[in-house]
Amino acid sequence: MKSDSDQGLSDAKGPKRRGRLAAWLLIVLLVAVPLAVVLIPVWLIQPFRPQTGRGLELSYLLRRWAPAVTVFGSAGALTVVLWLWRGTARWWGKMGLIVFIALAILPLWFARQNHFEWMFKPLSAPAYAGPSEAGFVSDADKVIAIQLNAEAAAYPVRQLAYHHVVPDVVGGVPVVVTY
Repeated sequence: MKSDSDQGLSDAKGPKRRGRLAAWLLIVLLVAVPLAVVLIPVWLIQPFRPQTGRGLELSYLLRRWAPAVTVFGSAGALTVVLWLWRGTARWWGKMGLIVFIALAILPLWFARQNHFEWMFKPLSAPAYAGPSEAGFVSDADKVIAIQLNAEAAAYPVRQLAYHHVVPDVVGGVPVVVTY
């Protein structure tokens, strides 16, 4: 049977345990939100997948917020990890904290990259073919055509589908072909 002093120790552990559990839940939130802010635009804007105006709007909004959200999330996660570290005695608990810090740093780095450019890398040196040499383009293919200063060029949409952007010079005028 527990004595009154043992009962007092047990009751004191309850609030401490609940505080640590709340801290662990907070760190999950501080890692999950920045990861979501960085990964949702990547998921919404995928090559070869239809995109909606609302999806693009959300992607660019999250892209603008990502640097600040990831800084606050990482700083908050680091603060909570340092607080939890002192009271974590088991090695697997400390390893879990290290994993959370690594997961907090990943979106911090990723938010400062232009992952849209990774997915839709512009052609830096596009190759051209004359009409008689362009056997890979059928009469049914859609093209984007431009004519400037008596020079014309056509860009097959099927080939633009991945890169989305082709820098070129047509009729002595620098252009960027996109869709």
